[in-house]
Amino acid sequence: GENVKPFSPEKTKEIVMSLQQPAVFCNMVGDWPALHWNVKYLSAVLEGKTIQFRLGLKTVDLVPQFETSCSYVEATLEEFLAWSCGQSSCVSGPFHCYDYSKYWAYADYKYIARIFEDKPEIFQDIRWSDFGFPGRSGKESTLWIGSEGANTPCHLDSYGCNLVLQVQGRKRWHLFPPGDTSFLYPTRLPYEESSIFSKVNIANPDLKRFPEFRNSTAHVVTLSPGQVLLVPRHWWHYVESIDPVTVSINSWIELDADHEARVEEAITRTLVCAIKSAENPSDGDLWLNPTEVEATSHETNLQYLNKAVSAYLECQETRVSGQAPSSSSGAEQSTNASCKRKRREGGCEPEGCTSLTQEFDFSTPGAEELQKIPFGPHLIQVLPQSHKTNVMGAVAVASDGRDLLCENEGEHFGKLHCKRKRLLMSNDCETAAHQMDSDCSPCPSQTALSTNDLLDCLVNPRVISLVAQLLLERTRV
Repeated sequence: GENVKPFSPEKTKEIVMSLQQPAVFCNMVGDWPALHWNVKYLSAVLEGKTIQFRLGLKTVDLVPQFETSCSYVEATLEEFLAWSCGQSSCVSGPFHCYDYSKYWAYADYKYIARIFEDKPEIFQDIRWSDFGFPGRSGKESTLWIGSEGANTPCHLDSYGCNLVLQVQGRKRWHLFPPGDTSFLYPTRLPYEESSIFSKVNIANPDLKRFPEFRNSTAHVVTLSPGQVLLVPRHWWHYVESIDPVTVSINSWIELDADHEARVEEAITRTLVCAIKSAENPSDGDLWLNPTEVEATSHETNLQYLNKAVSAYLECQETRVSGQAPSSSSGAEQSTNASCKRKRREGGCEPEGCTSLTQEFDFSTPGAEELQKIPFGPHLIQVLPQSHKTNVMGAVAVASDGRDLLCENEGEHFGKLHCKRKRLLMSNDCETAAHQMDSDCSPCPSQTALSTNDLLDCLVNPRVISLVAQLLLERTRV
Protein backbone atom coordinates (compact mmCIF):
# COMPACT_ATOMS: atom_id res chain seq x y z
CA GLY A 1 0.00 0.00 0.00
CA GLU A 2 0.94 3.66 -0.35
CA ASN A 3 1.57 3.98 3.39
CA VAL A 4 4.18 1.21 3.50
CA LYS A 5 7.54 2.71 4.51
CA PRO A 6 10.78 1.63 2.81
CA PHE A 7 12.39 1.25 6.26
CA SER A 8 10.99 0.07 9.57
CA PRO A 9 11.27 2.47 12.54
CA GLU A 10 14.02 0.29 14.00
CA LYS A 11 16.05 0.28 10.79
CA THR A 12 15.54 4.02 10.29
CA LYS A 13 16.77 4.76 13.80
CA GLU A 14 19.81 2.58 13.21
CA ILE A 15 20.63 4.58 10.07
CA VAL A 16 20.11 7.92 11.83
CA MET A 17 22.25 6.96 14.79
CA SER A 18 25.10 5.38 12.83
CA LEU A 19 25.40 7.30 9.56
CA GLN A 20 27.92 10.10 9.92
CA GLN A 21 27.33 11.77 6.57
CA PRO A 22 24.26 13.67 5.38
CA ALA A 23 21.56 11.75 3.54
CA VAL A 24 18.00 12.29 2.32
CA PHE A 25 15.14 9.96 3.23
CA CYS A 26 12.47 9.63 0.55
CA ASN A 27 8.97 8.12 0.75
CA MET A 28 8.96 8.05 4.57
CA VAL A 29 6.36 10.71 5.38
CA GLY A 30 3.71 10.36 2.68
CA ASP A 31 0.93 9.80 5.24
CA TRP A 32 1.97 12.58 7.64
CA PRO A 33 -0.74 15.25 8.04
CA ALA A 34 2.10 17.77 8.45
CA LEU A 35 2.69 17.60 4.68
CA HIS A 36 -0.38 19.86 4.40
CA TRP A 37 1.25 22.55 6.55
CA ASN A 38 1.70 25.14 3.82
CA VAL A 39 1.64 28.82 4.82
CA LYS A 40 -2.02 29.26 3.80
CA TYR A 41 -3.07 26.33 6.01
CA LEU A 42 -0.94 27.47 8.95
CA SER A 43 -2.32 30.99 8.63
CA ALA A 44 -5.84 29.64 9.06
CA VAL A 45 -4.80 27.54 12.06
CA LEU A 46 -3.10 30.47 13.81
CA GLU A 47 -6.18 32.68 13.27
CA GLY A 48 -4.35 36.00 13.09
CA LYS A 49 -1.69 35.27 15.70
CA THR A 50 1.50 37.24 15.02
CA ILE A 51 5.00 35.79 14.95
CA GLN A 52 8.40 37.43 14.59
CA PHE A 53 10.13 37.63 11.21
CA ARG A 54 13.78 38.42 10.64
CA LEU A 55 14.55 40.50 7.54
CA GLY A 56 17.76 40.69 5.55
CA LEU A 57 18.97 42.02 2.23
CA LYS A 58 19.01 39.77 -0.82
CA THR A 59 22.25 41.39 -2.00
CA VAL A 60 25.24 39.18 -1.16
CA ASP A 61 28.07 40.84 0.79
CA LEU A 62 31.45 39.43 1.81
CA VAL A 63 30.33 39.12 5.43
CA PRO A 64 27.50 36.86 6.68
CA GLN A 65 24.17 38.49 7.60
CA PHE A 66 24.19 37.58 11.27
CA GLU A 67 20.97 38.01 13.21
CA THR A 68 22.48 41.00 15.04
CA SER A 69 22.49 42.97 11.76
CA CYS A 70 18.92 42.17 10.72
CA SER A 71 15.61 43.98 11.22
CA TYR A 72 12.63 42.32 12.91
CA VAL A 73 8.87 42.70 12.51
CA GLU A 74 5.82 41.12 14.12
CA ALA A 75 3.33 39.96 11.50
CA THR A 76 0.66 37.37 10.78
CA LEU A 77 1.26 34.62 8.25
CA GLU A 78 -1.49 36.16 6.14
CA GLU A 79 0.49 39.43 6.00
CA PHE A 80 3.68 37.53 5.20
CA LEU A 81 1.97 35.62 2.39
CA ALA A 82 0.54 38.80 0.91
CA TRP A 83 3.97 40.48 1.05
CA SER A 84 5.73 37.51 -0.54
CA CYS A 85 3.15 37.58 -3.36
CA GLY A 86 3.64 41.31 -3.95
CA GLN A 87 0.08 42.28 -3.02
CA SER A 88 -0.76 45.97 -2.67
CA SER A 89 -2.27 45.43 0.80
CA CYS A 90 1.28 45.35 2.16
CA VAL A 91 1.67 49.11 1.64
CA SER A 92 0.37 49.76 5.16
CA GLY A 93 1.29 46.47 6.83
CA PRO A 94 4.29 45.50 8.98
CA PHE A 95 6.35 44.76 5.86
CA HIS A 96 5.67 48.12 4.18
CA CYS A 97 9.23 49.35 4.74
CA TYR A 98 10.74 46.33 3.02
CA ASP A 99 10.63 45.91 -0.74
CA TYR A 100 10.14 42.20 -1.53
CA SER A 101 12.55 42.49 -4.46
CA LYS A 102 15.30 43.62 -2.08
CA TYR A 103 14.56 41.81 1.17
CA TRP A 104 13.87 38.32 2.43
CA ALA A 105 11.90 37.40 5.58
CA TYR A 106 12.44 34.42 7.85
CA ALA A 107 10.31 33.19 10.74
CA ASP A 108 12.93 30.75 11.92
CA TYR A 109 13.30 28.51 14.94
CA LYS A 110 9.69 28.71 16.12
CA TYR A 111 8.81 26.12 18.75
CA ILE A 112 5.68 24.31 17.60
CA ALA A 113 4.75 23.59 21.22
CA ARG A 114 4.73 27.32 21.90
CA ILE A 115 2.99 28.79 18.86
CA PHE A 116 0.30 26.07 18.91
CA GLU A 117 0.02 25.78 22.69
CA ASP A 118 -3.76 26.23 22.49
CA LYS A 119 -4.05 23.54 19.79
CA PRO A 120 -2.08 20.56 21.18
CA GLU A 121 -3.87 18.12 18.88
CA ILE A 122 -1.82 19.48 15.97
CA PHE A 123 1.35 18.01 17.49
CA GLN A 124 0.31 14.58 16.26
CA ASP A 125 0.55 15.72 12.62
CA ILE A 126 4.31 15.09 12.93
CA ARG A 127 5.25 11.45 13.51
CA TRP A 128 8.94 11.05 14.27
CA SER A 129 8.00 7.61 15.61
CA ASP A 130 8.33 6.46 11.97
CA PHE A 131 12.05 7.24 12.34
CA GLY A 132 12.37 5.13 15.46
CA PHE A 133 11.69 7.78 18.10
CA PRO A 134 8.36 6.83 19.72
CA GLY A 135 6.53 9.63 21.44
CA ARG A 136 8.36 12.35 19.53
CA SER A 137 5.95 14.60 17.67
CA GLY A 138 5.47 18.26 16.85
CA LYS A 139 5.79 18.99 20.54
CA GLU A 140 9.53 18.32 20.22
CA SER A 141 9.92 20.09 16.87
CA THR A 142 10.47 23.56 15.45
CA LEU A 143 8.95 25.38 12.48
CA TRP A 144 10.78 27.46 9.84
CA ILE A 145 8.93 29.73 7.39
CA GLY A 146 10.80 31.88 4.87
CA SER A 147 10.66 33.77 1.62
CA GLU A 148 13.00 33.41 -1.35
CA GLY A 149 16.57 34.18 -0.30
CA ALA A 150 15.96 33.67 3.42
CA ASN A 151 19.01 32.06 4.94
CA THR A 152 20.86 31.14 8.10
CA PRO A 153 24.57 31.95 8.39
CA CYS A 154 26.82 28.91 8.18
CA HIS A 155 27.10 27.26 11.59
CA LEU A 156 27.27 23.95 13.41
CA ASP A 157 25.06 22.83 16.29
CA SER A 158 26.88 21.63 19.40
CA TYR A 159 24.07 19.30 20.44
CA GLY A 160 22.52 16.27 18.78
CA CYS A 161 21.89 15.35 15.17
CA ASN A 162 19.14 16.90 13.08
CA LEU A 163 16.16 15.59 11.09
CA VAL A 164 14.60 18.13 8.73
CA LEU A 165 11.28 17.67 6.91
CA GLN A 166 10.64 19.89 3.91
CA VAL A 167 6.94 20.77 3.64
CA GLN A 168 6.57 23.63 1.15
CA GLY A 169 9.01 25.00 -1.43
CA ARG A 170 12.65 24.00 -1.72
CA LYS A 171 15.73 24.77 0.34
CA ARG A 172 19.34 24.44 -0.68
CA TRP A 173 21.71 23.04 1.93
CA HIS A 174 25.47 23.50 1.84
CA LEU A 175 26.99 21.06 4.35
CA PHE A 176 30.61 20.71 5.46
CA PRO A 177 32.05 17.82 7.52
CA PRO A 178 33.37 18.33 11.06
CA GLY A 179 36.92 17.90 9.75
CA ASP A 180 36.55 21.17 7.83
CA THR A 181 36.07 23.23 11.00
CA SER A 182 39.39 25.06 10.79
CA PHE A 183 38.72 25.93 7.12
CA LEU A 184 35.45 27.63 8.10
CA TYR A 185 37.02 29.99 10.67
CA PRO A 186 34.73 29.30 13.65
CA THR A 187 33.63 32.11 15.93
CA ARG A 188 31.40 32.44 19.01
CA LEU A 189 30.47 36.05 18.29
CA PRO A 190 27.62 36.74 17.99
CA TYR A 191 27.14 34.45 20.98
CA GLU A 192 24.31 31.92 20.98
CA GLU A 193 24.32 28.80 23.05
CA SER A 194 25.37 25.75 21.01
CA SER A 195 25.63 27.63 17.70
CA ILE A 196 29.20 27.93 16.45
CA PHE A 197 29.17 30.33 13.51
CA SER A 198 31.53 30.59 10.56
CA LYS A 199 33.10 33.94 9.73
CA VAL A 200 32.89 33.00 6.05
CA ASN A 201 29.93 34.04 3.93
CA ILE A 202 29.44 30.75 2.12
CA ALA A 203 27.45 32.44 -0.67
CA ASN A 204 30.29 34.91 -1.37
CA PRO A 205 33.49 33.91 0.43
CA ASP A 206 36.21 36.48 1.03
CA LEU A 207 39.18 34.33 -0.02
CA LYS A 208 41.63 37.12 0.72
CA ARG A 209 40.64 37.16 4.37
CA PHE A 210 39.79 33.43 4.65
CA PRO A 211 42.14 31.61 2.24
CA GLU A 212 41.80 28.22 3.98
CA PHE A 213 38.14 28.07 2.91
CA ARG A 214 39.46 26.81 -0.44
CA ASN A 215 40.29 23.54 1.33
CA SER A 216 36.73 22.91 2.49
CA THR A 217 34.51 20.27 0.91
CA ALA A 218 30.88 21.26 0.40
CA HIS A 219 28.12 18.68 0.21
CA VAL A 220 25.22 20.43 -1.55
CA VAL A 221 21.64 19.22 -1.82
CA THR A 222 18.31 20.78 -2.73
CA LEU A 223 15.62 19.48 -0.40
CA SER A 224 12.11 19.16 -1.87
CA PRO A 225 8.70 18.73 -0.16
CA GLY A 226 8.17 15.30 1.35
CA GLN A 227 11.89 14.62 1.87
CA VAL A 228 13.72 14.39 5.19
CA LEU A 229 17.36 15.39 5.51
CA LEU A 230 19.65 13.87 8.11
CA VAL A 231 22.27 16.36 9.33
CA PRO A 232 24.76 14.35 11.40
CA ARG A 233 26.34 15.65 14.57
CA HIS A 234 28.70 18.63 14.15
CA TRP A 235 28.18 19.03 10.39
CA TRP A 236 28.35 22.68 9.35
CA HIS A 237 25.41 23.94 7.28
CA TYR A 238 24.33 27.03 5.36
CA VAL A 239 20.67 26.92 4.32
CA GLU A 240 18.85 29.11 1.79
CA SER A 241 15.23 29.22 0.59
CA ILE A 242 15.11 29.09 -3.21
CA ASP A 243 11.34 29.27 -3.75
CA PRO A 244 8.96 32.20 -3.03
CA VAL A 245 7.70 30.55 0.18
CA THR A 246 9.25 27.69 2.15
CA VAL A 247 8.13 25.71 5.20
CA SER A 248 10.32 23.24 7.09
CA ILE A 249 9.97 21.25 10.30
CA ASN A 250 12.90 19.84 12.23
CA SER A 251 13.72 17.96 15.39
CA TRP A 252 17.09 17.57 17.11
CA ILE A 253 17.87 14.08 18.33
CA GLU A 254 19.72 14.21 21.64
CA LEU A 255 22.86 12.10 22.03
CA ASP A 256 25.03 10.97 24.93
CA ALA A 257 27.84 13.06 23.45
CA ASP A 258 25.73 16.13 24.31
CA HIS A 259 26.74 15.81 27.97
CA GLU A 260 30.33 16.73 27.19
CA ALA A 261 29.18 19.36 24.70
CA ARG A 262 27.14 21.04 27.44
CA VAL A 263 30.23 21.29 29.61
CA GLU A 264 32.03 23.00 26.72
CA GLU A 265 29.06 25.30 26.14
CA ALA A 266 28.93 26.23 29.84
CA ILE A 267 32.63 27.13 29.79
CA THR A 268 32.13 29.21 26.65
CA ARG A 269 29.13 31.05 28.10
CA THR A 270 31.01 31.81 31.32
CA LEU A 271 34.00 33.27 29.49
CA VAL A 272 32.08 35.21 26.85
CA CYS A 273 29.62 36.77 29.31
CA ALA A 274 32.34 37.62 31.84
CA ILE A 275 34.63 39.32 29.34
CA LYS A 276 32.02 41.06 27.19
CA SER A 277 30.07 42.28 30.21
CA ALA A 278 33.24 43.99 31.44
CA GLU A 279 33.31 46.19 28.34
CA ASN A 280 31.76 49.62 28.17
CA PRO A 281 28.15 49.00 27.04
CA SER A 282 28.22 52.26 25.09
CA ASP A 283 30.63 50.66 22.60
CA GLY A 284 27.58 49.31 20.77
CA ASP A 285 29.08 45.90 20.05
CA LEU A 286 26.11 43.61 19.37
CA TRP A 287 27.83 40.48 20.65
CA LEU A 288 24.73 38.71 21.98
CA ASN A 289 22.50 37.03 19.40
CA PRO A 290 18.85 38.21 19.59
CA THR A 291 17.79 34.66 20.47
CA GLU A 292 19.74 34.97 23.73
CA VAL A 293 17.60 36.97 26.14
CA GLU A 294 20.37 38.46 28.26
CA ALA A 295 23.96 38.13 29.41
CA THR A 296 23.61 35.86 32.43
CA SER A 297 25.56 36.61 35.60
CA HIS A 298 28.83 34.92 36.44
CA GLU A 299 27.18 33.17 39.41
CA THR A 300 24.41 31.78 37.18
CA ASN A 301 26.92 30.62 34.59
CA LEU A 302 29.00 28.81 37.21
CA GLN A 303 25.87 27.06 38.47
CA TYR A 304 25.13 25.94 34.93
CA LEU A 305 28.70 24.73 34.51
CA ASN A 306 28.49 22.64 37.68
CA LYS A 307 25.18 21.12 36.57
CA ALA A 308 26.64 20.30 33.16
CA VAL A 309 29.64 18.60 34.77
CA SER A 310 27.33 16.64 37.10
CA ALA A 311 25.24 15.48 34.13
CA TYR A 312 28.37 14.36 32.30
CA LEU A 313 29.69 12.41 35.29
CA GLU A 314 26.33 10.76 35.93
CA CYS A 315 26.22 9.72 32.26
CA GLN A 316 29.67 8.14 32.61
CA GLU A 317 28.63 6.28 35.77
CA THR A 318 25.47 5.07 34.03
CA ARG A 319 27.52 3.61 31.19
CA VAL A 320 29.65 1.69 33.68
CA SER A 321 26.79 0.44 35.84
CA GLY A 322 24.28 -0.02 33.02
CA GLN A 323 21.60 1.67 35.11
CA ALA A 324 19.23 4.37 33.97
CA PRO A 325 19.94 7.82 35.43
CA SER A 326 17.66 9.12 38.13
CA SER A 327 14.93 11.31 36.69
CA SER A 328 14.91 13.42 39.84
CA SER A 329 18.59 14.33 39.75
CA GLY A 330 19.84 17.84 39.23
CA ALA A 331 22.03 16.49 36.47
CA GLU A 332 19.03 15.37 34.41
CA GLN A 333 17.30 18.67 35.07
CA SER A 334 20.34 20.37 33.57
CA THR A 335 20.21 18.06 30.57
CA ASN A 336 16.49 18.57 30.07
CA ALA A 337 16.86 22.33 30.30
CA SER A 338 18.92 22.37 27.13
CA CYS A 339 16.76 20.56 24.58
CA LYS A 340 18.81 22.03 21.77
CA ARG A 341 20.52 25.33 21.40
CA LYS A 342 18.88 27.71 23.78
CA ARG A 343 18.84 26.89 27.45
CA ARG A 344 16.08 29.34 28.23
CA GLU A 345 14.16 29.02 24.94
CA GLY A 346 13.20 25.37 25.34
CA GLY A 347 9.79 24.57 24.00
CA CYS A 348 9.71 20.82 24.59
CA GLU A 349 8.87 18.95 27.72
CA PRO A 350 11.56 17.24 29.83
CA GLU A 351 10.48 13.78 28.84
CA GLY A 352 11.22 14.68 25.22
CA CYS A 353 14.72 15.95 25.96
CA THR A 354 16.41 13.12 27.81
CA SER A 355 19.60 11.91 26.21
CA LEU A 356 19.48 8.73 24.17
CA THR A 357 21.47 5.70 25.16
CA GLN A 358 24.45 5.40 22.86
CA GLU A 359 23.75 2.10 21.15
CA PHE A 360 25.77 2.69 18.01
CA ASP A 361 29.32 3.57 17.06
CA PHE A 362 29.69 7.28 16.28
CA SER A 363 33.07 7.02 14.57
CA THR A 364 33.15 8.04 10.92
CA PRO A 365 32.22 4.96 8.88
CA GLY A 366 34.68 3.58 6.38
CA ALA A 367 33.93 2.11 2.97
CA GLU A 368 33.03 -1.28 4.47
CA GLU A 369 30.55 0.27 6.91
CA LEU A 370 29.01 2.44 4.22
CA GLN A 371 28.32 -0.66 2.14
CA LYS A 372 25.99 -1.81 4.91
CA ILE A 373 23.89 1.35 4.66
CA PRO A 374 20.88 0.70 2.36
CA PHE A 375 21.47 3.58 -0.06
CA GLY A 376 19.10 3.58 -3.01
CA PRO A 377 15.92 5.32 -4.19
CA HIS A 378 14.69 5.73 -0.59
CA LEU A 379 17.96 6.91 1.00
CA ILE A 380 20.12 9.28 -1.06
CA GLN A 381 23.70 10.15 -0.14
CA VAL A 382 24.54 13.85 -0.15
CA LEU A 383 27.84 13.63 -2.01
CA PRO A 384 30.75 16.10 -1.86
CA GLN A 385 30.84 18.81 -4.47
CA SER A 386 33.68 18.53 -7.00
CA HIS A 387 36.73 20.57 -6.07
CA LYS A 388 37.31 21.26 -9.74
CA THR A 389 34.10 23.21 -10.22
CA ASN A 390 34.72 25.49 -7.23
CA VAL A 391 31.18 26.83 -7.58
CA MET A 392 27.97 26.81 -5.62
CA GLY A 393 26.25 24.09 -7.65
CA ALA A 394 23.72 21.73 -6.08
CA VAL A 395 22.52 18.16 -6.18
CA ALA A 396 18.74 18.01 -6.22
CA VAL A 397 16.88 14.92 -5.11
CA ALA A 398 13.63 14.37 -6.96
CA SER A 399 10.57 13.36 -4.96
CA ASP A 400 10.77 9.87 -6.41
CA GLY A 401 14.33 9.49 -5.12
CA ARG A 402 16.29 10.02 -8.37
CA ASP A 403 19.52 12.01 -8.27
CA LEU A 404 19.43 15.14 -10.44
CA LEU A 405 22.47 17.27 -11.11
CA CYS A 406 21.50 20.93 -11.34
CA GLU A 407 23.37 23.33 -13.58
CA ASN A 408 26.27 25.11 -11.94
CA GLU A 409 25.30 28.61 -10.96
CA GLY A 410 28.63 30.17 -11.90
CA GLU A 411 31.40 31.69 -9.81
CA HIS A 412 30.16 33.28 -6.62
CA PHE A 413 33.47 34.44 -5.22
CA GLY A 414 32.99 37.88 -6.79
CA LYS A 415 35.37 40.81 -6.76
CA LEU A 416 37.32 41.24 -3.54
CA HIS A 417 36.97 44.76 -2.21
CA CYS A 418 39.48 46.51 0.03
CA LYS A 419 36.56 48.08 1.83
CA ARG A 420 33.18 46.49 2.38
CA LYS A 421 29.71 47.80 3.00
CA ARG A 422 27.99 46.53 6.10
CA LEU A 423 24.25 46.77 6.43
CA LEU A 424 23.12 48.66 9.51
CA MET A 425 19.41 48.18 10.01
CA SER A 426 17.27 49.51 12.82
CA ASN A 427 14.42 47.57 14.37
CA ASP A 428 11.90 50.25 13.42
CA CYS A 429 10.79 51.53 10.04
CA GLU A 430 13.78 53.69 9.27
CA THR A 431 15.33 53.24 5.87
CA ALA A 432 18.26 50.81 5.96
CA ALA A 433 21.55 52.66 5.62
CA HIS A 434 24.92 51.57 4.32
CA GLN A 435 28.11 52.74 5.92
CA MET A 436 31.65 52.13 4.80
CA ASP A 437 33.46 49.80 7.17
CA SER A 438 37.17 49.57 7.81
CA ASP A 439 39.39 47.20 5.87
CA CYS A 440 38.55 43.52 6.39
CA SER A 441 42.04 42.76 7.63
CA PRO A 442 44.17 45.03 9.83
CA CYS A 443 47.17 46.81 8.37
CA PRO A 444 50.53 45.18 9.09
CA SER A 445 51.48 48.07 11.36
CA GLN A 446 48.29 47.77 13.41
CA THR A 447 49.03 45.99 16.68
CA ALA A 448 46.02 46.88 18.86
CA LEU A 449 43.93 43.81 19.68
CA SER A 450 40.27 44.11 20.60
CA THR A 451 38.25 42.16 23.13
CA ASN A 452 36.74 40.23 20.23
CA ASP A 453 40.21 39.28 18.98
CA LEU A 454 40.98 37.87 22.42
CA LEU A 455 37.67 36.02 22.61
CA ASP A 456 38.07 34.55 19.14
CA CYS A 457 41.18 32.77 20.37
CA LEU A 458 40.07 32.11 23.93
CA VAL A 459 36.76 30.42 23.05
CA ASN A 460 37.92 28.71 19.87
CA PRO A 461 36.29 25.24 19.89
CA ARG A 462 39.71 23.55 20.03
CA VAL A 463 40.69 25.55 23.12
CA ILE A 464 37.34 24.99 24.83
CA SER A 465 37.55 21.25 24.17
CA LEU A 466 40.94 21.12 25.90
CA VAL A 467 39.71 23.20 28.84
CA ALA A 468 36.69 20.91 29.23
CA GLN A 469 38.94 17.83 29.29
CA LEU A 470 41.18 19.39 31.94
CA LEU A 471 38.17 20.45 33.98
CA LEU A 472 36.60 16.99 33.83
CA GLU A 473 39.91 15.37 34.81
CA ARG A 474 39.98 17.66 37.85
CA THR A 475 36.53 16.46 38.95
CA ARG A 476 37.69 12.82 38.79
CA VAL A 477 40.64 13.36 41.14
